[in-house]
Order: sequence, then structure tokens, then C-alpha cells
Amino acid sequence: MAAPASDPATLDRRKVLAATASALLLTACGRGEAEDDEPARGVTTAGGKDLVLGVSLELTGAGAALGVLQERALRISLESLNADGVPVGNLRRSIRLEIRDNASDPRLAAQQATELIRRGGVHALLGGTLTETSAAIVEVAQQLQTPYVSLAHGDGIVLPLAQRTYIYKLTPDAADVARRLARLIASQGLERVTLLAASGLHGNSGVRTMSAALRTVGLKPGAVVRLPDAAESFFPAAQRVVAAKPDAVVIWGTAPDTGAAAQALRQSGHSGPLYLDSGGIAEETLDGRNAAALEGAYAVHPICLGGSTLTNTTMAALARRDFVYRYIQRHGGFSGFAPYASDALQLIANAARQASSVDRGRLRAYLQTQVIEGIAGAYSFAPIRHGGMDRNSLGVYRVDHGGWVRVS
Repeated sequence: MAAPASDPATLDRRKVLAATASALLLTACGRGEAEDDEPARGVTTAGGKDLVLGVSLELTGAGAALGVLQERALRISLESLNADGVPVGNLRRSIRLEIRDNASDPRLAAQQATELIRRGGVHALLGGTLTETSAAIVEVAQQLQTPYVSLAHGDGIVLPLAQRTYIYKLTPDAADVARRLARLIASQGLERVTLLAASGLHGNSGVRTMSAALRTVGLKPGAVVRLPDAAESFFPAAQRVVAAKPDAVVIWGTAPDTGAAAQALRQSGHSGPLYLDSGGIAEETLDGRNAAALEGAYAVHPICLGGSTLTNTTMAALARRDFVYRYIQRHGGFSGFAPYASDALQLIANAARQASSVDRGRLRAYLQTQVIEGIAGAYSFAPIRHGGMDRNSLGVYRVDHGGWVRVS
């Protein structure tokens, strides 16, 4: 099924944002044609002519279900960009990645970010698929004034903006996801809604925005049950949900917890519909017993989920089709996870090209002018908005016979 065409009003809004941001750059940047500005005092600059990016991902530990997928996406897009290099001023630079496994540990992620900036002299950072690891990197990146593009869910990553001037986020805003879920639930005539939310920052965003969204559509928010850490059993939480006798359950968390939570709910006796936020989708979400537990479940997710973008012939859709083809060639299949890392790489490369520099301050300034259609969806950065996923890049999907099918 083809993805819907872009809304003209949305495109106009993106153009206005880009124009406003470009105007503000005149005071933010100064020398527009400079090749490189002086590095920050006490920071070692990366040698050679590469655009060097520090990457901290959850390749092991609780976040590996998401982190491994982002590393795969990153390497595919790196090959494409390095085929011709990135024109930066009077040089054509290759992109070099310094990838670290943060083992899903926030302290290790912060340590890696510090070393990558101070010793590795990277020009920008990207990564962090878990909110907690991403939040740890945020503190380092902001203090050391290094642009950081986060791949994690949680609105607090880029807020308050005055304290996050070097920080950008690619995942959808929680409020946009919650509104879509609430409207869907209301349209199906359901009333009693229980929220099963992850602990931590991502779950907190879900609790706040789902409660507000349900009220907006005339529904009274029901019970809120928090998931324990992944090392603990999900059954006590699932049993508390079932005891509330909900018509519908929203699971607001990240993979692989989402699949395990769905299994626990079914085994505890919940037979009603399940609804997932975009953070819960990864390749393993519909693997094994998860598929049976999630059959008929709904999710709000960027437009790359399933095969819905593959029949469109826009330039963005063709780029997605090429990405999916190469991903399948290399890894044997593509489940539709959101390849935010690919888009992060492209956004930073665009910023370097437009800034004619790899200076960190100039990269930060030009990141906030980026308005592009990426692999996962569309982004509209601006000086007043560092969370870039456009709400019109989201779709509603249902699990049908073990696969994702777009329904709106």
C-alpha cells in the first residue's frame, strides 16, 4: 500500500521553518565560507580530512534489540555517502565512524561520549537508542558543546531547549503518538483504557501525553501500571492491568520489553486489543511467541514500517526502497524498524556541506535548518524545535497474520 502524499500545508510549514532558521544563522554563524574554525580549547581535533562522528549504541544489554538495528542502518548509509564523499568547503570529505558499544549502561555511554570528544576529537555525536543512555550523553555533549543527534524516545531529551542547544532528536514527539492512539481508541468505541508504561523517562512521557490525549477525545484516563526492569517478571504488572478490567491496553515502552509485556498480558487473561507506541517496534517484536500475543495489535509508527513505502515513486520513497533492498541483501529481511541512524548520518552530512565547515558550533547552527525527507520519515528542525520527526510521517498499523499492515 503506498504511503500518502505529503500535505502541501506541511511542506509550506517546513519551508517557513527553514527560511526562518536560515535567517537566524546570519548572526549565529558569522563566516559562512570558512573551511574550519578553531577547535574548542582543551579538545583534540580529529586528524586528516574526514568528517568524524562518534557513535554510542546499545549493541549488547537491554537495548540491543534496537541498537544492533541502528548500527546496521548506519553502515548501509555510510557506504552510500562515502561513495562520492561529502563536499565541505573546498574539500570532499569521507565520513569516519568511531563506534562504541555502551552495553545499555548510561554511565558507560557518558564516559564514551567524553572520550570521543576530548580524545577522539569527533565533530559530532549520534546514537543512544535508550532514553537513559541518551540522556547521559546529552549532559556531556551540551557541556562540551558538541552536536548530538539522539535516536531515543522521550521528549525530555531536547527539552528545555535553552539547556539543550546542541541536542537534536529524531524520534516522534510523544504527544503526536499519543494523539493518534487516543483518536484510534475513541473511534473504536472503547472507554476503559489502562496504560502499561515503562519505567524511566520514556514511560514518563507516555503517561503524561496519553492522559492528556485521552481527555482530549472525551475519555477518562484509566489505571497506570509501570513495567519493572527487564530483569524482573512482567506478570505482576500484567495481573494488575487485568484486575482493572480495561477495554484496551496501551503498552508504552521499548523493544524487547513490548513483546514480553504482551505475552504476560495474554497469559494473565487480557483478550482485548493492545496498542503500542513507536518505541516498541523492532525486528524481534513479532518473533516467536510475540507474534501470537500481538496479533491484532495496533501501533503508531513512522511510515517506514512494513512495506507501505515501497510502491511510491517520490525521491524519498525511492531512497527508502534502495535502503530496504540493500538491507535485505545483507541481513536477509527487513521488518520496518525506523532506521533513525541513517537519517542522523544524512542530517549531519547536510549540515557540514551547508556550513562549509566541520566546526562543532557551525554544525550545530546548520543542523537547526534541516528540513528533509529521510528513510524513517520527514524532519523539520528549527531554532525553536530540535525534535524533528514530522507528525505527518506517522501512520497507524495493525498486526495481521504476523505482519504489519497500514490501516491509516
